[in-house]
Amino acid sequence: MIQVGVLQALPVVDGLAGTEERLVASALVVASALVVAALLAPFVVRQARRIVAKRYLGGRLMELVEAVNEKFPLTTPVRFLLRGLQLSVFLLTVLALLAVWNQVAAARAVVAVVDVSPAAVARGGLTVLLLLGGYVGMGILEDAIESFSQGTTRMTAHQEQIVTRVGQLSLLLFVGLLSLSVWEINPQGLLVGAGFLGIVVGFAARQTLGSLIAGFVLMFSRPFEIGDWIVVGDDQEGVVTDITIINTRLENFDGEFIVIPNDRVADSAVTNKSQKGRLRLKIEVGIDYEADPEFAEEVALEAIEGVDTVTETPPPKVFPKSFGDSAVALECRFWIERPTPPKKWRTQAAVVNAVKAAFDREGIKIPYPQRELSGRAETGGFRVSEGTRQRPAETVTDGRGDDDA
Repeated sequence: MIQVGVLQALPVVDGLAGTEERLVASALVVASALVVAALLAPFVVRQARRIVAKRYLGGRLMELVEAVNEKFPLTTPVRFLLRGLQLSVFLLTVLALLAVWNQVAAARAVVAVVDVSPAAVARGGLTVLLLLGGYVGMGILEDAIESFSQGTTRMTAHQEQIVTRVGQLSLLLFVGLLSLSVWEINPQGLLVGAGFLGIVVGFAARQTLGSLIAGFVLMFSRPFEIGDWIVVGDDQEGVVTDITIINTRLENFDGEFIVIPNDRVADSAVTNKSQKGRLRLKIEVGIDYEADPEFAEEVALEAIEGVDTVTETPPPKVFPKSFGDSAVALECRFWIERPTPPKKWRTQAAVVNAVKAAFDREGIKIPYPQRELSGRAETGGFRVSEGTRQRPAETVTDGRGDDDA
């Protein structure tokens, strides 16, 4: 037993009586521990790993070890072994310092705490192996789901992330239950306590749980995916950059990131502007009442078709929309593929410039707002008083018809 061996070694240092001797001995103990833990232990572990790999591993087994080391750069078994050795050195250092300063009672207490039986060591080793297997299994599960997602179009990136996280949590729960069974701990009491704790947490974190449930709803309904251009409600607009089980992240057109809880997304109207792979845009332009609407439609349509980013299918359309106060309004509709905010603004600007240049070239006037002023017939119309300079005629137009003079 560890306790018997250590306690038999404690009286060896009882001969140190002076404070200076104890300080020197303490310094030597600490320095030796640092050398062993920081230099000797890593060197021994590396050499042992190389010897084992050289003598006992080869062929496909060696390739598997290298693949695991590449996937998990922490080299988990070697790291656990190294940390175990360093922890042992630390405990021995603490015991040695307590013995140097004649703190035998404290040393006995530390030994009693760390004293373990062979059965406990076996259980601890098995628990470590279970945790290690769970850690490796989480990585394998993530790779398997990623491979399945890349080979099918039925799973989105959001669904892949949700399934991966749920699978990893389930695997951790299974490993935890196995670990409890190794230590012969009945999980029934823990489950009852967890049930009461779940009720308390449920009342305290209603909004978070609502976002969690909404995340699963979004996963199955799939109203949008990562990379889509959406509008949430009336004010939040941007490109989806990430979807978690708690929130959705957007990047707006100012380069800012917006984090929206999933419960708010689920309760709001969501407009997906890029789900079909194209986006319809429209602009209005007014022509003078003296212009020929059909000729203006042909000129505008030809100008729009000349813009490179406007799609041919569906084709652009131009049609009279309404009679304005001082112009006939034409609505120009056109589509773009794989819409993004910069592409939308560039296309709209290009269409406006093209239509304006075409109208100028063909002499089609885009009128300013106008207002006509007229007098009643019974009053003789407008009259200018003698001795008063006539003011220039105003061309303020809103097309509201006759005003009283």
